[in-house]
Formats: sequence, structure tokens, C-alpha cells
Amino acid sequence: MELTEIAAFFTNILFVMTLGWYLITNLQWYDYRIERVVLRHHKTWWHYVYFIVPLFVYYAIAEYFWIYFYFALFPSLILWHRKLDKKVVLTWRVKRFLILLFSITLFVDILLTLKGAGSTYSVFFPILLTYIGSWGIEKFLFQLYKRQAKNKISSMQDLTIVCVTGSYGKTSMKNFIAQVLSQKYNVYATPRSVNTLGGIIRDVNESLPAYTQVYICEAGAREVGDIYAIAQLLNPQIVVVGKVGPQHLEYFKTLERIQRTKLEIIHSKRLKKAFIHTSVTDVPHEKVTFFGEDIHNLAATLEGIDFDLNVNGEDRHFHTSVLGGFQTININAAILIASEMGMSSDEIVLAVEKLKSVEHRLERIDAGGKIILDDGYNGNIDGMLEGIRLCSLHGGRKVIVTPGLVESTEELNSELIRAINSVFDIAIITGALNAAQFDKELNVPQKIMLTDKSQMVKTLGEVTRAGDIILFANDAPNFI
Repeated sequence: MELTEIAAFFTNILFVMTLGWYLITNLQWYDYRIERVVLRHHKTWWHYVYFIVPLFVYYAIAEYFWIYFYFALFPSLILWHRKLDKKVVLTWRVKRFLILLFSITLFVDILLTLKGAGSTYSVFFPILLTYIGSWGIEKFLFQLYKRQAKNKISSMQDLTIVCVTGSYGKTSMKNFIAQVLSQKYNVYATPRSVNTLGGIIRDVNESLPAYTQVYICEAGAREVGDIYAIAQLLNPQIVVVGKVGPQHLEYFKTLERIQRTKLEIIHSKRLKKAFIHTSVTDVPHEKVTFFGEDIHNLAATLEGIDFDLNVNGEDRHFHTSVLGGFQTININAAILIASEMGMSSDEIVLAVEKLKSVEHRLERIDAGGKIILDDGYNGNIDGMLEGIRLCSLHGGRKVIVTPGLVESTEELNSELIRAINSVFDIAIITGALNAAQFDKELNVPQKIMLTDKSQMVKTLGEVTRAGDIILFANDAPNFI
């Protein structure tokens, strides 16, 4: 091989691996479903710049491609990766994909070199073959891990499984249930926002302790059937369907489909009790208890929540330092489950008083004379409006940092904007997703549009001062 041919050989391998890195990053963001990467991506122009155009250029300019690759594409992709706030996580699935891609590319390039193919090698074929091969490997491993998880659950005969779903507040509800029940039982809950079938299977196999008495699991969905699959894996004895609303409409299209999907959680062979929010259905069933309208004398301030609720046949007063009146729905579910599992009214009242805010969900932080309400992981209209209402109780200047609602409707974003206009002195809008609508409809004394979130800390340092309250309302990774 001549020097130019050797250079073309290695350039091709590096080019294919670069495209593979871009592909697997996007696949990980969208739950490894290629149809979502292609049809649901929020920045499809990335696909043209970093995948489709480079493929065309590779075959169009052939021997001069190295100039474009080393001086344009490769540096731009490195810069793109560095600016991502949600970078690819090097899981074993990602490693297997990259190892397989490298092996296939090397094999194909050697084969073509031996046949005298010249300086232009295959690019799309190794990627396609790797995707198909990776899909087959992961499918096989998934079934293996799924069987392992089912066997582990079956072996824990005294384990009570509580499964939580809904459009809003699933993670908060899961954490509140775990905190309340842990006052009496050995409790384990799925970490962070793990709520897919694959994530739950991995959590059961790797992290569920053998001594656990109560396993609390969060179930999420992007398609009809997602929650049914989780229900069939776990067969929970107790399920909760929290408030349902127009969240993820771009996937489900209608509210009725969302409601039907959330109710898939009741399809459990071991179901003993289902607690269902009144926003989901009103169809009676012997195992169903409806909730959501039993809270009385609610007072939600920047210091916490007070409310009254009937527990075990008696009216009780509850107090918690958790912020947000909407959280009473999630706390109500925790109280119902605790009562179902035999905790006394006194035990439940004390457990609720000890509740801690869930990280990034209306979490209050006092720093530098400023009050910060970190609601970065809340992406629904009810929660965001409650955060705005709480800010209105503050006597000083009010600042909001938000990308708006994600996977929602223009009408709900307009409702959000009207609420912001009525309360805030400064609004910092992050990201490009809703930028045009916010720029048009937002009417506050000071409006700042940030396309690059890396500028946010600097901007906040420049425009805020002691005495301000700052609300971080929702957050969206910059691939959205």
C-alpha cells in the first residue's frame, strides 16, 4: 500500500467511528429507537450537518475528503460534543456498539483493500450492519436480563411491590411513598428518574437488595404498551396512577390515549389495591380507590404546606416543609398507601412532617441573600404555575429561568407566558425550542434570550442581586 492509500484506509475507519459516535449518542437520548431519532428529533438539522452531508461529501470528493474531515467535520463534531449538556454515557451497550462497529469497519476495509478497491471505502454499510447486529445482540441480552429479573422477583416471596405512574410528579410521588414507608419498613425505590422497562430490569438485577420488604417503582411511557410491559414484569400488589394531563402529546396524540396507557398499570396478576387520581377515570372497580379531591384547608407558602385529610376514619392535620400545593396529590398517594400497609395515623402524620424535598423539584436553596427555587426537573404546567405562584408571595424582585414547556402544546406555553408576565421582573429563556413564541408573547421589564445555556451562570451573576427570588422552572437538554 502506498502512503496515500494507508492514509485513506485510516481516515475511513476514523470517519465511520465518528459517525457511529454521533449515531449512538442520539440513540441513547431517544431510548435506542431509531424511529424516534429520525422522526422525533428536535434538531433534525444536526443529522444533515453531522451525518448526511458528510456521507455525500465522502463519495463526492473522494481523495480530497481528508481535508474536509480533519479540518472541518472532525473539529466541529468535537466542539458539538463539548457543548452538549447531556453527553453519551459509556454503558456496556454503547461500548459493545462501538467495538462491533470498529471490528466490522476494519474487516470490510481490509477486504476491500485486498481486492484493490482504491481509496474510497464503504461507510454506510458498516454502520447499517453494526446497527442490525447490535439490535440483535441487545435483544438477546434483554430477554436474558428480563428472565433474570423475573426470577429474582419471584424468589423474594415476601416482597411488596408498589408501582407508580401518571403524567406529572411520578418521581416525587415515588420518593414521598418511599420516605413515608421507610419509617416502618425496609424500602428500596428505583433511583433518580429510572422508569423504562430496560432501566427497571437493570435496577432489579443489579441494585434491589435481598432484604427489601417494599420495592417502589416508577413507570414511564412514550408509547401504548410501555407500562403494560412493566406491569407484566413486576406484577405489583399496589399501584398508583397520579394526575394525568396533556404531557407527551407529540407521542400519544390524544389525552384519551395517555389515560388508557397509564391505566395499563392495573394489569397485574397480584393486584390488591389501585389508587387512581380522579383526572384519569371515574369507572368504579372493587380494587380501586379514587383520590385527589380529599385535601382540605390547604395553605402552601414559601415555608411549606399545611393541609387536612381524613386518615383511617379521622380528620388529621399535616405539615411538611416540602414546597408546592400540587405536591399534596403526591403526598396524598403516599398517605393512602401507608394506611393500606398498616401504618397508624400518628405514624403517618410524623412521617409526612419529616418529608424532604426531592432534588430539583421545587427545592428551596438560600444562598448569597437570594432565594432559589430549583424546579429544574419539573416539566408540567401545574407544577410550573405553582412555582410562579410561590414566587409571587416574595416581596423582592422575581427572576425566572426556563425553556418553557417541552413535549407540550403552544396553548399551554401561552398560559405559562401569561403567568410569567403577571409576576416576574426578569425572564431568562433558555434554548431554541420555544424561543420564538416566548420572544413574541413575553412582556416583562427585562427579557433575556439565551440560545447557549453555558452563558446562564454568567448572566445570572450580572442581573441578580441579594433579595431576589430565582425560579428555575423546568430544564431541557440542549439536544431539545
